[in-house]
Amino acid sequence: MMHIYDISGPADIKKLSVRELEELAAEIRAFLIDSISRTGGHLSSNLGIVELTLALHCVFDSPRDRILFDVGHQSYVHKILTGRARQFSTLRQYKGLSGFQKRHESEHDCWEAGHSSTSLSAALGMAVARDLNGEHYHIVPVIGDGAMASGMSMEALNQIGGEERNMIIIFNDNSMSISRNVGAMDVAFTRLRTSRSYTTLKNDLEQGLSTSKFGRSLLKGMKNFKNAIKDNVVDTSIFGEFNLDYIGPINGHDIGELIKVLKMAKQHKGPIVVHVLTKKGKGYPFAENDKEGIWHGVAPFDPKSGKPLAVLPPGHCSWSEAIARILCDLARADRDIVAITPAMKAGAKLGMFANEFPQRFFDCGIAEEHAMTFAAGLAVNGKRPFISVYSSFLQRAYDQINHDVARMKLPVVIGIDRCGLVGEDGETHHGVFDITMLHAIPNLIMAQPKDAKEARALMKAAFAANQPFCIRYPRGSIPYVSEDVEAALPGTWTRWTPEKALRACVISYGSDIDRIVSKVKANDMPVEIINARYLKPLDEKMLDEVLYRDVPLIVYESDMLDGGLSAAILQYINDHRICRHLIRIGIKDHYVEQGSIPQLRRAEGIDMNTLFAQLEELCA
Repeated sequence: MMHIYDISGPADIKKLSVRELEELAAEIRAFLIDSISRTGGHLSSNLGIVELTLALHCVFDSPRDRILFDVGHQSYVHKILTGRARQFSTLRQYKGLSGFQKRHESEHDCWEAGHSSTSLSAALGMAVARDLNGEHYHIVPVIGDGAMASGMSMEALNQIGGEERNMIIIFNDNSMSISRNVGAMDVAFTRLRTSRSYTTLKNDLEQGLSTSKFGRSLLKGMKNFKNAIKDNVVDTSIFGEFNLDYIGPINGHDIGELIKVLKMAKQHKGPIVVHVLTKKGKGYPFAENDKEGIWHGVAPFDPKSGKPLAVLPPGHCSWSEAIARILCDLARADRDIVAITPAMKAGAKLGMFANEFPQRFFDCGIAEEHAMTFAAGLAVNGKRPFISVYSSFLQRAYDQINHDVARMKLPVVIGIDRCGLVGEDGETHHGVFDITMLHAIPNLIMAQPKDAKEARALMKAAFAANQPFCIRYPRGSIPYVSEDVEAALPGTWTRWTPEKALRACVISYGSDIDRIVSKVKANDMPVEIINARYLKPLDEKMLDEVLYRDVPLIVYESDMLDGGLSAAILQYINDHRICRHLIRIGIKDHYVEQGSIPQLRRAEGIDMNTLFAQLEELCA
């Protein structure tokens, strides 16, 4: 029997029998559960794709044949089969193995993505370039049902059907994205799932035709047996309307059947969809039975009990949950408040809102663009929408925020979740660009609270405002107290000032504020701390006071310097002809790699030690 550490590349598994491949699949699952329980990572999606990935690497010849995974967080098995099993102890760690395909890691990683729905467009581009170059190899994008229903995928399918390039699209259908899939496309996919399987239909048709002389002659003369099945028996209206041939649905955990069907697809001319049914979380009961997406991405956990190793302190909750609780409180008093998520119900902790106000909750699926304009439409007709979007995914709705929300000055509240550095998922997921992106858009207010109390004050202000209002909040936990507060007037900052002559002033925002104040107090430093809770508009009154006094000024931010808070203050200085120097601490012009947040802060020079080294120099 071959063990995973013996695999140096896909060629090593091609000689294995189906039985041996099944044994290897079981070993891979056990390895994934053990390894991910230590490092954290994407568990369910990878457990569900074990047999399919084995079959892909048995049939196709990577790296010549291009296998690309949509999103990429289901590429762990691919990494094992391409000789990276021994690196899994470093998975998602600083300078370690990425949780996604990475071109610099391996020649077998032909594409890389951390956001969904890119694979079909990329695959078509590769196919066109291949044909223009006069080359011959297979291009195999693997895409899930959640991503398949997205707008970008529909756009790609439209051109793929028109181009008619050779391409094998693996439709990995597990009925889940992160949360359960929604919408008409999911209903259509369900009809395909519940149709008679391709292999059963193939056998039935073959047996029926073989019983007569005429039938045997017809069967022998078929140039395209797959099309005969498709046209006469299988309902493929979804993909057929895009001019795509279709095989399926296939049992995604039957390695022998998968290999047979993939070999058939290799011989097909033009684009073809192979519909594979898989079970997300396959082989691990906790993940298999997960209906809310809890096991999609996990922190380190105990594999026996399924319980996370890290437990929140008493009285704490995640920032997402704090915002969701506040939203529910406000929605009880205002029947016009509605909540929207683009397929992130679990991650955004909006399940509590959905349970209490089911008629006022909307999951739009993986469709940030649509979700934002949908919110705008609700606002036009008098509703007060709250849309929760991860900062990293917000860029997908930039045009809609600009054109459909801000331009019409519509009162949409945008919760920007997972802002700032997020850690182990790396450069595709860090939420460090939203301030830069949004700052130039007129009519828009942007804020970040330092704690749960201030979050409530800002949420109250957001729903009182008659214009777009963005509230950003990071990953992580905070103490939560349900305390009534006044709304935080837009464009107002707060400050903490020591009772001694000042030697320096720090302007910052978010949860760093309390940490800075605490350390300044502990060290009895003559430093003033300003909480710039409104990133747009600035508190010009307080800013004038600070800028015109002779005290060194540090702007400390954990996001991009370009277009960030310090850039906005510099613009204000220039426009008001103020002669003033700022010390700027923030992320410079590059993408930030993966790692723990403390590691990344040190590497980027935005940790507390860097800040306080600067303060000690100023106070000396």
